[in-house]
Amino acid sequence: MAILEIVIAPDPVLKTVCEPVIEVNDEVRTLMTDMLETMYKAPGIGLAACQVGVTKRVIVVDVSDDKEENQPFCMADPEVLWESDEWSAYQEGCLSLPEQYADVERPAAVKVRYLDKAGKKVELDADGLLATCIQHEIDHLDGILFVDHISKLKRGMIMKKLKKIVAAKAAD
Repeated sequence: MAILEIVIAPDPVLKTVCEPVIEVNDEVRTLMTDMLETMYKAPGIGLAACQVGVTKRVIVVDVSDDKEENQPFCMADPEVLWESDEWSAYQEGCLSLPEQYADVERPAAVKVRYLDKAGKKVELDADGLLATCIQHEIDHLDGILFVDHISKLKRGMIMKKLKKIVAAKAAD
């Protein structure tokens, strides 16, 4: 198990459309385990493979709170099969856009199909924060960031702040 380095925007890997996973093998399982460990340490509730520099369609999600046992989902090739007509807004953040937040509206519920850590095809009905988190992470696999869902003005302000953060880190 390893803690992976999280890629910070505006790194171009975050705008990459990720490649399908042909099969869930030991390499993919190790990636999932390392991504979970990285996400928990950050701390975060979701992480896509491109956020650690790997352009495969793999995400991990865990929206359990500190008072309950971890309930992670490891998903290869996740796809949304259905989304509700009802929408909800959450203030979203992202490990690749540190300390930046914005209200984003998304379908309130989704049905998603994916390959689990064992390579088994699974369908999951999700709503609330879990649905939002899954949609956020799937967006990453398509090169879409949460700021792509907000106004151009707000997005510009956030990206300007991130460029300063990246420049300050590079100067250290």
